[in-house]
Amino acid sequence: MSAFDYAAPAELYLGNGLSRHAYLQYRRFASAAQAIQFVVESSGRSALTGTILEVNEERFDKKDIFRLYTAPGYPLERKADSAATAALP
Repeated sequence: MSAFDYAAPAELYLGNGLSRHAYLQYRRFASAAQAIQFVVESSGRSALTGTILEVNEERFDKKDIFRLYTAPGYPLERKADSAATAALP
């Protein structure tokens, strides 16, 4: 993965946990970092199935989102409790 722009605007398509193609919710975020934080720390684990993050016309799936969240360059403070890390693949 090349240098990722955490400051770029992002669109998030939250999955329904049942299908890769059925979305429950669409949200826009001012930055990709905020979208990543929301999906990892606030969404239920089942909602992550089928979730897609779109940044600069590039799409990222669940595994990519967690890789970006745990990357050394992630600019926001990560939640310390086990709820966020329990959802890690």
